[in-house]
Amino acid sequence: MVILSKSKFISGLACPKYLWCMFNAKEKIPLVDEATQALFDQGHEVGNLAKQYFPKGVEVEWDKGFKHTLEETKKLVKQNKTIYEASFAYKHAYCRVDILLPKKNHWDIIEVKSTSKVKEEHIPDVAFQKYCLESAGIHVGRCHLMHLNNEYVKKGKINPKKIFIMEDVTEQVNAILPIIEQKLNELVKIIQNPKMPTPELGTECLAPKECPVCMPDLPEHNITELYRAGKKIYPLLNQGIKLIKDLPNDFKLTPNQKVQQQTIQSGKTYILPQDIKNFIKNLKYPLYFLDFETVNPAIPLFKGTRPFQHIPFQLSLHIVKKPNEKPQHVEFLADGPKDPRSGIVKALKAIKSKGTILAYFMSFEKRVIEDLYKTFPKEKWLHKLIDRFDDLIIPFRNFWYYNPKQHGSCSIKAVLPALTGQTYEHLEISKGDEAARKFLAMTYKGEKDDMPKLRKALLEYCGQDTEGMVKILNVLEKSTQ
Repeated sequence: MVILSKSKFISGLACPKYLWCMFNAKEKIPLVDEATQALFDQGHEVGNLAKQYFPKGVEVEWDKGFKHTLEETKKLVKQNKTIYEASFAYKHAYCRVDILLPKKNHWDIIEVKSTSKVKEEHIPDVAFQKYCLESAGIHVGRCHLMHLNNEYVKKGKINPKKIFIMEDVTEQVNAILPIIEQKLNELVKIIQNPKMPTPELGTECLAPKECPVCMPDLPEHNITELYRAGKKIYPLLNQGIKLIKDLPNDFKLTPNQKVQQQTIQSGKTYILPQDIKNFIKNLKYPLYFLDFETVNPAIPLFKGTRPFQHIPFQLSLHIVKKPNEKPQHVEFLADGPKDPRSGIVKALKAIKSKGTILAYFMSFEKRVIEDLYKTFPKEKWLHKLIDRFDDLIIPFRNFWYYNPKQHGSCSIKAVLPALTGQTYEHLEISKGDEAARKFLAMTYKGEKDDMPKLRKALLEYCGQDTEGMVKILNVLEKSTQ
C-alpha cells in the first residue's frame, strides 16, 4: 500500500515527477547536498528548542519503527499528554506532528518552522496533518504555526517563550482542508502509474530550477541563462526551444536581454566606454576592496544578536593606494568560538579616513557595518564608512560591460572568469554559503576537520573575492582606453 508522509505530499504538490521517482526510480534523485542537509539540521535544532516552549511533553521515538510510533501515540493520547512527534495514519496518509497540545475537548496542532514568518507553502503542510488526525479520530481545535521572532535579541540563555511567535493558521488550513483527500488520491494514482509523468515546467512542476529531476541538461547559452527572464522561459522549454539564439521573433526581450543575445551571436564583448569612464572617475584613491564572510544562524549564538542576523567572522581587504600600484592585503579570520565581531572591527581600522570602499553588491557589506555600529556605538567611525561605498557590480548590472562568457549573470562568480579567466573551481571552498557552513561546523559544532587546512581554504576563498575585484576594475579601466 502506498503511504505518503506530509513531506512527500508537499513534494508531490510541487512536482508529480519528483514524487513518482521517490517511489519508483530513487536512483534518479540526486543525493542530498551539504547545503540542503544544513537546512535540515537547522530545522532539527529549531524543533528541539521549540519543545522547551512546552517542557512537559513526551516524545514518540521514531527509531523503533512505524507501528511503534502509532501505538505509542495512542497511549499518550489516552493519557492526555503534550506529545512531540505524535504519529497518525489513515489510508494513504501518515504524519508526525511537531507538537500536539491537549485542550479540554480537543487537540491543537503546532507546526514548527525554522523561518521568520508564515509562508504560503506551510498551509498545505498543516492541512495535511489535520486531515490525517481527524480521519484517525482526533478532534483538532486550532492549528498554529510556530516560527522564529527575528526581532528577538539574545541577552543570555535563549528564552523559548520570546524567540518564537505562534500564529493561528486555522482559517487558512480549513479553507483548503476539503481538497486534501482529493489531492492525496491524485498523487497516489501518479505513484501507482507504471509510466513516469512528464510535467509541464512552470505549471505542473512549479519550481523547475529547484526540482532535482525535471530540468533537462541544457547546452551553453541556453534560455535559462537569459538575464532576469524568470518564469517566462518555461513555456519555451515546454515547446522544445532551448537556445537563446533560437528564441522566436515575437518573444519580447528587455534591452539587456537584447545585448546578451547580440553578444552570443557576435562572440564579442559589449562595452559602453563613457559610462564605465564616468563610474571609474567617481572612485577616489586609496581604494579599499572589501568582502565579508558571515554566518546567520537561526538560533543566535552571541549576546545582542537576532535570529538570522549576519555575523561577520572573516574579512578580506585589498588596498590600492595609487593607480597601477600593487595592492596591499589585510585579512581576518576568527579563531575560536568567541564573538568574532570585535576582531572584525579591529581589522576594519585598516580603512583610513579617505578613499572609496568598493564592494561587490555593496548593500550586504553596508548592512554588516551598520549592524557592527549598533553593537559598538562608541566606534563612530564605523558609521562614517557607509557613505564611502561604491558598488563594483554597477557596470555589469547596467550592462555597460557584458561578456557572453558571463552566461547572463552579473555575479562576481560569473564576471571574474569571463573577464580574467580566473575561476573558483580550484579552491577547496568556492561558495559563500559553503564557507559559512564550514566555519560553523569547525568552530561551534565540534566537527573534527583538519583545522589548519580549513582555515587556509577560508582565507584563500575570501581573498580571491577581493583580489578578483582589483582585477575586474583593471579590466574595466583598460576597456575604456
